[in-house]
Amino acid sequence: MEEERRPEQARALRLWVVLSRAHQALTARLQEEVARHDLTLTEFGILEVLYHKGPLLLGEVQRKILVSSGGVTYLVDRLEGKGLVERRACERDRRARYAALTRAGEELIRNIFPAHAHCIENLMGVLNREEQATAHDLLKRLGREASARGCGEESRRVEEPES
Repeated sequence: MEEERRPEQARALRLWVVLSRAHQALTARLQEEVARHDLTLTEFGILEVLYHKGPLLLGEVQRKILVSSGGVTYLVDRLEGKGLVERRACERDRRARYAALTRAGEELIRNIFPAHAHCIENLMGVLNREEQATAHDLLKRLGREASARGCGEESRRVEEPES
């Protein structure tokens, strides 16, 4: 038996499902595209951030691509094994390590990034310029507010039926 929902809650739940499905569909297409180069989407993300930002401390890579510290270590290990990334010592802190592209890593990302960017442009092309700008602004606001707001006590409150 489905419980009755307030219209605001039903609308929010529908939006969550649509947003999740859109993200899943886009991610699947992009994963297919980078898999042709024997990369996962997260590995590609590391190569891309190092290509555009230069060598970064592992913690900075972690924050840029939104993975756990253990996750970034594992991924950098994999990319090192493929000869695409190397670790470099930090002169200011002996405990810290930089991730940097090798020559092979730089050549690979330079060659495949344009097709990746074109793929994203093509996928987003179902929305016109104004729709893309509106979606960007709305999703940015949604993310910023979700980070600041959280679920909050009031959203966890279960309304008791009046006696």
